[in-house]
Amino acid sequence: MTLLASLELFDIIFYFFAFVTIVSAAVVVFSRNIVHSAFSLMFTFFGVAALYVMLNADFIAVTQVLVYVGGILVLLLFGVMLTTKVISVEMKTGTLQTLPASILVAVLAGTLCGIFWITDWLTPVARNAELPATTSSGIGRALMTTYLLPFEVASVVLLVAMLGAAMIARRERKR
Repeated sequence: MTLLASLELFDIIFYFFAFVTIVSAAVVVFSRNIVHSAFSLMFTFFGVAALYVMLNADFIAVTQVLVYVGGILVLLLFGVMLTTKVISVEMKTGTLQTLPASILVAVLAGTLCGIFWITDWLTPVARNAELPATTSSGIGRALMTTYLLPFEVASVVLLVAMLGAAMIARRERKR
C-alpha cells in the first residue's frame, strides 16, 4: 500500500496547505524582488488561515485574513509601491551575521524538536472527546459576559488613540 493511498482527503488537504505555506514563506525570505516577496507573503497568510480552519479555529482564521491580508499586507504593498521610485537607497545584503544567526536557528530548531518530541499529540477525537463546532460563539459569549468590562475599556482606549492621532495629524497640516 502506498503512502498516498493510505492518506485521507483531510490529510492531503493539510499537506497541500502546509506545502503552500512553507514554499511561499521561502519565497518571501529568499526573493530579491520585494513585490514578489509581498505577494508570496499573501499566500503564506492564506495558507496559515487555511491551517487554522482545519484546526476548527474559525475565529482566528477570519482574524488572520482580515488583519494580516486585509490590513498589514495591503499597507505593505502600498508602502512598496509608493517607495519604488526612491533613488539612491543603499541596501546592504551582505552575510555578516551568518554564524550568530546559524547558532540561533540551531537552538530554536533544537527547542522545537524537543517540544515536538515530549508533547502528547493525542487529539480530542483520539480521546473520544467532543470538538466544538465553532470557536466564534464561545469567544463572543466570553466577550459579552466574563470579559465585557476589559473589552469596553480596550475599545475606549482605541477610540482615544484614534482621536489623538487625528488631532496630531490635523495640527501638523495647519503648520
